[in-house]
Amino acid sequence: MNIIECIDLCKIYKRKEPKTGLAISEKNKKVIQTVALDKINFTVKKGEFTIIMGPSGSGKSTLLNTISTIDIPTKGKVLINGTNINKLLTHEISNFRSKELGFIFQNFNVLHNLTVLENISLPLSVSGDKTSAEVNEIVTEISKKVGIEHLLSKYPSECSGGQVQRISIARALVNNPELILADEPTGNLDSQNSHEILSIIKDLNEKENKTIIMVTHDNMIASYGKRVIFLRDGKIEHELLRGNLSQSEFFYKIVEINSKESRMLFK
Repeated sequence: MNIIECIDLCKIYKRKEPKTGLAISEKNKKVIQTVALDKINFTVKKGEFTIIMGPSGSGKSTLLNTISTIDIPTKGKVLINGTNINKLLTHEISNFRSKELGFIFQNFNVLHNLTVLENISLPLSVSGDKTSAEVNEIVTEISKKVGIEHLLSKYPSECSGGQVQRISIARALVNNPELILADEPTGNLDSQNSHEILSIIKDLNEKENKTIIMVTHDNMIASYGKRVIFLRDGKIEHELLRGNLSQSEFFYKIVEINSKESRMLFK
């Protein structure tokens, strides 16, 4: 069963620049188009752990933003569980995000004026369909899962970077979404904390059958996934399935493809 379908997905950004040698005015500006996504087609099955890789400017974050309803495609469509998310109204998008999607960001996106408990429970507070007792029970259970149950009364400023990212993961899980989207979730962490965060994400996939799409530029991090989609210039260049490979074998396959791509730049 496909949880995500991206069909002929295109994203074009437009900006205006002054024409050379002419006075600056709206009439004397030319429109510059940047193609961020160019006819992207792929599906993601329920329970898959898919990695999106590519160099800076390849379109990987734009693709994730389009899937997450943060950005709107210029052409094409994204279906999540059969729903065309590009046709949702503004109030429907907000509800869809809170019920169907969990977000894990590189820069954590926590609110520093709220306690850890309040940060994690925020999506539940917004939906307003749980009692305080139910919210506390859910938050306590999830915080134990990610190892921060002892921090619930603290503020993010009193926590380490790894702990703050665990807060972000707990908040992403609080509504029990089927799909989790992660954008460079270990980008601001040291190697030890990165390993711990990736282990949590891996367990969510393997033990709870969560569908995960994660953006990264790091070969080792990509090896935690089961499938890698390689982007370049807004297009899918390669796809790689882990299959029966060990994580280390998968890592070397990823390195091999990225090395070939790098060598092509110098031809």
